[in-house]
Amino acid sequence: MPFDLSAPASTSTQIRPYRPVALWLFGMCFMILVMVSLGGATRLTGSGLSIMEWAPIMGALPPLSDAEWQRLFRLYQQIPQYSLLHEGFGLDGFKQIFWLEWAHRLWGRLLGVAFAGPLIWLAATRRLPPGLWKRLLGLFVLGGMQGAVGWFMVASGFEADSTAVSPYRLVAHLVLALTLYSALLWTALDVWQPMPSVVRPLRMLRRLSLGLVAMVAITIVAGGFVAGLKAGLIYNTFPLMDGHLIPQGYAALQPFARNLTENIPAVQFDHRLLATLTAMLALGTVLLGFSAKPSASLRGALMAMGAVVTLQYVLGVATLLYVVPVSLGTLHQATAVLLLTTALVLRHALRSPLASQAQL
Repeated sequence: MPFDLSAPASTSTQIRPYRPVALWLFGMCFMILVMVSLGGATRLTGSGLSIMEWAPIMGALPPLSDAEWQRLFRLYQQIPQYSLLHEGFGLDGFKQIFWLEWAHRLWGRLLGVAFAGPLIWLAATRRLPPGLWKRLLGLFVLGGMQGAVGWFMVASGFEADSTAVSPYRLVAHLVLALTLYSALLWTALDVWQPMPSVVRPLRMLRRLSLGLVAMVAITIVAGGFVAGLKAGLIYNTFPLMDGHLIPQGYAALQPFARNLTENIPAVQFDHRLLATLTAMLALGTVLLGFSAKPSASLRGALMAMGAVVTLQYVLGVATLLYVVPVSLGTLHQATAVLLLTTALVLRHALRSPLASQAQL
């Protein structure tokens, strides 16, 4: 959805009135980052199926009586995860997994309020850039869809013989969250810096930045399947997998395409390979960028990219070697969002002036 900043934003003094809008949107991006991190923690601790009801309004309140705790616990005792993994852990054990999932859902509700309230006020007082409210309204609807997809994902864990959610639904939930995050971040960057600070970036550097965004996104999606299949709990060596560069049984499933999303050795290998290629592309982009004598803002984006991609690669290897502890697994997922952030910031800095004027 287009919006127009080109006319009023020709000078720094004219841009400045919209800076609070950009700061609000950056804050929303931070809240989504926290949301994704909480989602990773609930998955790693097995907490995601502890709440059996989808109550968008009343669910904001935690259980306030022992009778309510007992009712929710009886509901949980009816699903396969309890009988297969947690049978006998009692009400105290249930409370431990309940609170993390409740916090995850509460944060989602707070995110919706933090977005809708300021949006209504800013639109009513005409403090938004012309036409921006349409894009923001679309993003609000997308956020509502994310909540519905989240419940659709959780419901897959209630099926017979299931102790976790469907990997496909997990990835759909993750992709929608990152789509919302990316759109919000790009919009915030548009409002903060309507015109590119890099007047004539190298054509190759611009193309590499676009390819980098795509590679980061694909690698995160592949990581979603690793998480959904719990593929990180085996082959905990690096760089070889059970003594092989390409694991045995990589193409065990037929048709072959099923291996990409359902075969644990293939899914983990693909994520390793994509992560390595992404890191190489990122570091290559950084080197090329510095060779072009970048401006201060572009140099900062390049330095951030180099630092975050290195940190993420090290975290990925450490998470694997230590068999996915909750702390490292959650940090690895959060840093993936930061890596996507740096890729988008770099791409935004290198966007063409014509695209900026159109405010696409």
